[in-house]
Amino acid sequence: MQIAGKNPSISVTENSPWEASQGLFWHDELMTRLLMIDDDEKLAALVKDYLEPQGFEISTAFDGLKGLEAVRALRPALIILDLMLPGLDGLELCRRIREHSQVPILMLTARGDETDRVVGLEMGADDYLSKPFSPRELLARIRAVLRRAETPANPQSRIAAGPLMIDPAARTIAVSGHQISLTTAEFDLLLALAENKGRVLSRDQLMERVHGAAFDAYDRSIDVHISRIRQKIETDPKNPVFVKTIRGIGYQLAIVEH
Repeated sequence: MQIAGKNPSISVTENSPWEASQGLFWHDELMTRLLMIDDDEKLAALVKDYLEPQGFEISTAFDGLKGLEAVRALRPALIILDLMLPGLDGLELCRRIREHSQVPILMLTARGDETDRVVGLEMGADDYLSKPFSPRELLARIRAVLRRAETPANPQSRIAAGPLMIDPAARTIAVSGHQISLTTAEFDLLLALAENKGRVLSRDQLMERVHGAAFDAYDRSIDVHISRIRQKIETDPKNPVFVKTIRGIGYQLAIVEH
């Protein structure tokens, strides 16, 4: 069965191969506020009807400018953001949100072009989902992103690589004592490298850690996140000291001395 949105070519499907291999997880809070910014009011209503019984409070905005106002007013736990919006498109809206907030962003797109997905990640989105999508896949991805964003229940030791300090419990990053703001996906990726400091991790291994086994292994999101991390923590991103590329293999957090 399919639940169609405003555009007949865009539908929310009930079943997908992805959901068959993924367990679904409940967020800890009784009601977690999400903000959906999408100009397809019918689709937004369908998503709201599906997610609210699962323990989420859904607020909606139908254009980019109202969406930006809603982000500031509501402080949601996660934003579901459509790429194609009137007034202010999803990419620009994502960029503006990232100027003042690291709230997790799940981007929706009807476009199949990899370039759009890559640009969305470069603007700071944590994950993306292409239309049409299964409601259960949307739910699973929301829960996965929220779970990654939560502070660990058991404190972990800080991890240092020279002047780079990572605190897994507080989910904070500092370079030479200066706090660095990372998105959820960026933090998880850097933490995965830090927990294996000096060891080379392949893109597939990093994809597993950050997105889960079912995420598309050929997706370029890892490379995009690494590029964004370098822009934030490296003095010279083109000649990185911390996050090294091991050509043909993957990435490595280097062992750096003070």
